[in-house]
Amino acid sequence: MAELGREDAAPDFDLPDQNGENVKLSDFSGKKVLVYFYPRADTPGCTKQACSVRDNMATLKSLGITVLGISPDTPSKQKKFDEKYGLGFPLLSDPDHKAAEAYGVWGEKSMYGKKLFGIVRSSFLIDGDGTVIDRWYKVKPLDTVEKATVALKK
Repeated sequence: MAELGREDAAPDFDLPDQNGENVKLSDFSGKKVLVYFYPRADTPGCTKQACSVRDNMATLKSLGITVLGISPDTPSKQKKFDEKYGLGFPLLSDPDHKAAEAYGVWGEKSMYGKKLFGIVRSSFLIDGDGTVIDRWYKVKPLDTVEKATVALKK
């Protein structure tokens, strides 16, 4: 798993959202984007993370940040997750984990003493030119928003 560094070009992607609409990173040219990868919709950690993003959306918008969440879940599962918690931002489906691999977040991890492959919870703050401002691998669910806002205020 090759990690992205600060000032690296953020890999573009073309993924369906929870409404079946395709979303590309390049659609947000000229805007700052917080892309966060999470293992699975509607699980405790992923719910905390998504709800934290939802609850801080006004702050993120005031800083000019658009948010995109990505997991291997299907668009229909993403839709249920969005509706259940009133998230209100794009949740993208990456079932073949190509975007996750491009960002270096698909890898081996331990859960309950077992080794398995999947998404390593991570987030990326990307500028309007598609350059990584900062990135956080193995980010804690409730640290996603704080790390992004602190990075922009530096």
